Amino acid sequence: MLCHTLSDQVWPFGGLGTIAEKQHGFQERLSVTEKIPFFDGAQKKAKAAVFSFLPILTWLPSYPVKQYLFSDVVSGLSTGVVQLPQGTFAVISLMIGGVAVREAPDDMFYFLPANGSNASAVLDVAARDTRRVQVAVVLTTLVGIIQFVLGLLRFGFVAIYLTEPLVRGFTTAAAVHVVVSQLKYLLGVKTPRFSGPLSAIYSIKAVLTDITSTNVTTLILGLSCLVFLYVIKDLNERFKKKLPVPIPGEIIVVIVSTGVSYGMSLSGDYKVDVVGEIPTGLLPPAVPDFSLLPRLVTDSFAVAIVGFSMGISLAKTFALKYSYSVDGNQELIALGLCNFFSSFFQTFAITCSMSRSLVQESTGGKTQIAGLLSSLVVLLVVVAIGFVFQPLPQTALAAIIMVNLLGMFKQFRDIPLLWRTSRIELAIWLVAFVASVLLGLDYGLLVALAFAILTVIYRTQSPKSGVLGHVPGTGLYCDVGDYEEAAEYEGIKIFHSNSSIYFANSDLYVNALKEKVILATMSVCVCVCVSLYIYGGEEY
Repeated sequence: MLCHTLSDQVWPFGGLGTIAEKQHGFQERLSVTEKIPFFDGAQKKAKAAVFSFLPILTWLPSYPVKQYLFSDVVSGLSTGVVQLPQGTFAVISLMIGGVAVREAPDDMFYFLPANGSNASAVLDVAARDTRRVQVAVVLTTLVGIIQFVLGLLRFGFVAIYLTEPLVRGFTTAAAVHVVVSQLKYLLGVKTPRFSGPLSAIYSIKAVLTDITSTNVTTLILGLSCLVFLYVIKDLNERFKKKLPVPIPGEIIVVIVSTGVSYGMSLSGDYKVDVVGEIPTGLLPPAVPDFSLLPRLVTDSFAVAIVGFSMGISLAKTFALKYSYSVDGNQELIALGLCNFFSSFFQTFAITCSMSRSLVQESTGGKTQIAGLLSSLVVLLVVVAIGFVFQPLPQTALAAIIMVNLLGMFKQFRDIPLLWRTSRIELAIWLVAFVASVLLGLDYGLLVALAFAILTVIYRTQSPKSGVLGHVPGTGLYCDVGDYEEAAEYEGIKIFHSNSSIYFANSDLYVNALKEKVILATMSVCVCVCVSLYIYGGEEY
């Protein structure tokens, strides 16, 4: 039994003033929160709620300018430049694009010219595109509402099923998709864009089919950028303790490749693909066409869940690497607010991009200041200086993305480790990877989640059990079947199971208990230990 002693003195409400006057010799003026502890508790809860909605308030006042500012500036500039030609995240853009085409097909916008009855119907491209933009904007509005409401309802608990093996297998598959999508830019070949199941296979096949049409100039420039960036990354890693700040390899590549492309006219004389014209100016705010809402509810739920899953899986990847926690509900609320308010400025539904997140992390980004600066770079380019980046070669950007993805492929080292520690978690890793590569990131993530939930059911219905013995000279109790040093106490059997008992595994539990203990005499005292924790395949 645990006993607690309350040593603090209990002050009666009516005697607060008298006590202060006796101890301090004056009439102490107390605030309402000091007189009534309830208000103090409510104030703390309100403060915690504000910080949960605005976490920037917790770290910005103590931001270490000397340590972080330069790294954040370099990272923000590098990420901002990479964002310019990348645009929307592929999975979300394809999902919303499919809805827009379905709701505004070409057939709705053909019209006959007024100059004759024999003339062919003409497609009104402007009207079609305007309608599709309206569909995308309304869909973004509804996605924001759904994500915000789910965050308030604490739906972020589903993030607990995004286990470390699932996240690492999924993000490795995402890295494969990103690299495959960049191959055509690195080689300078023209291939169609594929989506859906087996899209990665089709993309590789298309690149290999057109490999003979590789632009040699593009390939040489891309490989040069790859080698340079790899060397810079290696130098930054080896001498990170001696270098005051990492060498900004990405910024150097962007500046030099843009200058070479402009000076040598690579686009015109050597047919090298460049970023090209960047539209300038911002659209005025407008209210979405809410009459479209009823037809988009189902699609909005799908986009909201996939967008959140992509974001939280990437967030957990960095959380595991840098040892901090992620609040799924906070992520949902943040995504929901961004999507809802930005939709009034005719924007697209957002989620997290692996390639750009890795660029920001690998270039030294420490805080959200880097993200703010990258956004300002995009805003500045859109509003004023888009022409500066028009000569930027696409192959240089492909090289930047590929080099920053190298760290993700190191996650293949998980396979032998999981083989030795936990076959079930290895199965989760492999299912997440294979399903995401073959079926696409959206369907692959759903399959991986379903499989992870099935493994939870399997583990609870197939618990590991055994008889514990004491290891001499320690306070440890280990399975006598696995450890020779473990010795049982005479007359006592300590039975343990690594799963809690409930209706689905009760019979299995009783059978295991009988199997382990039935050989003991009836006078033996049996101690039953359950609900041991499992982490990373190890028992605690």
